[in-house]
Amino acid sequence: MNLNSLRPAKGAVKTRKRIGRGAGSGLGGTSTRGHKGAKSRSGYSKKIGFEGGQMPLQRRVPKFGFKNINRVEYKAINLDVVQKLAEAKNLSKVGLKDFIEAGFISSNQLVKVLGNGSLTAKLEVEANAFSKSAVAAIEAVGGNAVKL
Repeated sequence: MNLNSLRPAKGAVKTRKRIGRGAGSGLGGTSTRGHKGAKSRSGYSKKIGFEGGQMPLQRRVPKFGFKNINRVEYKAINLDVVQKLAEAKNLSKVGLKDFIEAGFISSNQLVKVLGNGSLTAKLEVEANAFSKSAVAAIEAVGGNAVKL
């Protein structure tokens, strides 16, 4: 075997189609583009959402509503959950770090404590927001709500 005798495997190399090189090639004339129409023309590129001239879906379907860019999304945590967490870990102060460790929120979420359930322990609760009923329930048992 020599370098000059090396050949690709049989059938491994295909000859490319030479399109538009005369009628004798079998690929002249329309150059495999069919007859007429936009797709046969040079420079054709279909616009995104184009449906052949019919009114496109994105224009047929009406728009509605809007997205408020100033919306602040809170993860809601009820007082009964705070109570259970405090009992389980024997805490007197419950903060965001405790919620993250317990798996209630991820580190980039904001917390709002809601007043559902009852609180029996005197706790200092730290959160980004509180409902009025939650603040009232926390202060009723002698604790305090600290807004971050």
